Amino acid sequence: MKLNPESLARASSRHPWRTVGTWAVILVVGFAASGVLLSSALTTDFDFTNNPEAKRALQILDQRKLEQDLIPETIVMTSEGTVQDPAFVDAVNAALSDLRALGAEAVTTVPSQFPLPDDQQSDPQVVALGPIPSEDGTAVLFTVILAGDSDQAAEHVGELETIRERYSGGDTEMYMLGEPTSSEDFKKISEEDIQKGEFVGILVAIVVLLIVFGSLIAGVTPIIMGIFAIGVALGLIGMLGQIWRFSFFVPNLVTMMGLAVGIDYSLFIVSRYREERARGRDNLEAVGRSGATANRAVFFSGVTVVLALAGMLLVPTTIFRGLAGGAILVVLVSIALSMTLLPAIMALFGDHLVKPGRVFGRGRTLEHGRPGGFWDRVTRTVMARPALWLILTSAFLVLLSVPYWAQSHPEDDGRGIKTGFSGISTIPEGIQTKEAFDVLIERFPTVGQQSTADVVIPGTSTDPTVGQGIQTLQSALAADAAFGEPQPPLTSEDGTITLLRVPFAGEASDSSSEAAVDAVTRLRETYVPQAFGEESGVLVGGDTAFVKDFFDISDTYTPIIILLVLALSFMLLTVVFRSIVVPAKAIVMNLLSVGAAYGLIVLIFQKGGPAFAKSIADGLGFIQVDAIESWLPLFLFSILFGLSMDYQVFLLTRIREEYDKTGDNAEAVAFGLRTTGGIITGAAIIMVAVFGAFSAGRIAGLEQMGFGLAVAVFLDATIVRSILVPSAMKLLGDRNWYLPKWLQWLPKIDVEGHEAAIEVPELLGASGPAS
Repeated sequence: MKLNPESLARASSRHPWRTVGTWAVILVVGFAASGVLLSSALTTDFDFTNNPEAKRALQILDQRKLEQDLIPETIVMTSEGTVQDPAFVDAVNAALSDLRALGAEAVTTVPSQFPLPDDQQSDPQVVALGPIPSEDGTAVLFTVILAGDSDQAAEHVGELETIRERYSGGDTEMYMLGEPTSSEDFKKISEEDIQKGEFVGILVAIVVLLIVFGSLIAGVTPIIMGIFAIGVALGLIGMLGQIWRFSFFVPNLVTMMGLAVGIDYSLFIVSRYREERARGRDNLEAVGRSGATANRAVFFSGVTVVLALAGMLLVPTTIFRGLAGGAILVVLVSIALSMTLLPAIMALFGDHLVKPGRVFGRGRTLEHGRPGGFWDRVTRTVMARPALWLILTSAFLVLLSVPYWAQSHPEDDGRGIKTGFSGISTIPEGIQTKEAFDVLIERFPTVGQQSTADVVIPGTSTDPTVGQGIQTLQSALAADAAFGEPQPPLTSEDGTITLLRVPFAGEASDSSSEAAVDAVTRLRETYVPQAFGEESGVLVGGDTAFVKDFFDISDTYTPIIILLVLALSFMLLTVVFRSIVVPAKAIVMNLLSVGAAYGLIVLIFQKGGPAFAKSIADGLGFIQVDAIESWLPLFLFSILFGLSMDYQVFLLTRIREEYDKTGDNAEAVAFGLRTTGGIITGAAIIMVAVFGAFSAGRIAGLEQMGFGLAVAVFLDATIVRSILVPSAMKLLGDRNWYLPKWLQWLPKIDVEGHEAAIEVPELLGASGPAS
């Protein structure tokens, strides 16, 4: 059997129960795998696959045995009175005892008592762990070292939370801040937001699909596809995550993409199946014809999305690779479901899919417009004055993108987008991690938490040159409020490396914050060169240095990946449509919608914009931040460029199909718009609803991602498709399909089965003007 979308659809429809049974088993395995393995497959950490400065510093410290893989947890206990009150002292010491009682499998180091005995006051390492009283005498801070790595430490978060609750209430409060507890809070928020986003997205999708198809069975079928896509993809991520870690954002991403893409693809295929049935074809033949047409378009569109996402796999960071991997998996699963499970379900449901029913009191659908209908009138209105509409809409989209380039920064003289990590400060109020961070900043502004900058210095501290450099560096750091007091220098056993560990203080104590990244930048670019010279070989590592290197790598690779995706898309579309004008125009239009989405993200989410933008953000419950998530621009570009190509492919294939039949460019454009208008509008509404539901979450990065996706899809499905496409194609005329003679050798790829003449019937008893 020749393997292609049509043959897969026909084979699946001939053996529907076998196909459904196979996918049901896969879904059950997927849910089981995600339930058991997904949690351990996700992480808030990130790493590099190349060797930036922070990673080189860590490798040197590991080799010289100066770096211990410690998991510290900072604990603050506050008192209604003072720290000298006997009851508070007893509470602190009881808490320390309870922490020690967790055993060596949970904690390796716990301070002995409060206050520290005199004989321990001379040991700087012991003193650094605390307990340390606050300057106002109302709180103490101490650090415990958890056992094992991040995953092992995470297993004991529940026990730590039990102790925290035990000493929170009455005259004392206990707060915990560290990687294990903050990761747990992020995951908890993420899971809750997924549940809300799924509920809203599915609810809106059902309503839209019922309106589009006018049939309960036809409306529910795409929902089934979305659920299957999510369940199977999460199971695959759980299994693959045991060897390749994924960001904790990935389940949110998979749920969004699974609902949006799974429903989107199914909507187009079911619509084409109903069209084939309306022409008089029997059940199995209609499945086969939809496989030869819509399934092929879905396959090509899905591959385009995958190629756009694949560019992120080239970025040498685990964040981008994890996000890209999760998105690619759910798209591939959606394609596989569309090629096999959906034809089987269509074969089983048969007539139930084509009966319009009496949804909302009328037996009608919105699948196809007719000559003189809404989309036909819109298209012809635009094509009557194409230059005017093209200029107005292009100018509007460019105007929306202006904040991306020009919005002022509140803290400096810069303009345009500022990228970074939101950090703990953007966690919603009422979350323990956020409360702990706020208390830490308020009560211990100069002590900081567990985050440090690790200055790796070649040589021994007893060397006069090295010693002088360390003194100069310490003096510079003492005048910088972002740094605490450096720990005593440590020299490796072989005397080749000295480590100066400098804790962050104040706002910089959040290792991902802008303040911390700016502090590392000053350390690398100013303080270290002044103290040791430009070519000293001194490296700056630590968690914040990793964040800084991530930003630098993102900035370097983003334009490279964007150009690569544009080039690949241009080549693919050139082959498919046998034109160099259509792909160039599609790319420009997609860039306009993506640019507008970027501009609106900066306007609404980044501080420094006009007062009305702040009012909009507050009204929608969005968090305004100092910097947009560093991974977002490239990630959004890859997702949006792929998704927007979906609409371009479905629309342009119909236009090309009619143009090949009639040779009339204007009529072909009108035909393409009116025959895809209702379906694409329904698909876009579903996508906007799904993405919008997830933008209502409580994590800043997910808010920005959901909002950007929703806005771009909305603009693409309305302004771009209904105004830019017809106006540009009208102006270009037959030049739309220009292919140079030297490219005539390109293969002819029949994306949607053009060999079958398309005649749009009055479908399924529809009444009134179809949209």
